[in-house]
Amino acid sequence: MALPNNDEIKGKWEQVKGAVKDKVGEITDDRDLEAEGEVQRAEGETQETWGKFKRGVGETIDAAGEAISNAGRKLND
Repeated sequence: MALPNNDEIKGKWEQVKGAVKDKVGEITDDRDLEAEGEVQRAEGETQETWGKFKRGVGETIDAAGEAISNAGRKLND
């Protein structure tokens, strides 16, 4: 399994910041801050999901390339 990419890391960070804003908004009864945190957390989840998708595509392409390379070697043997 590959390391997380930039989108995954940034998405996680946005989720954390959003969760903090959400909780602070709840504690202080600041509905605007709470809503802002919920939106930021959702955006972070979307960005992380996009990053996971991109990583999956990259891993699939790498696996296909490796399979083609192995098949070529077998033909040459």
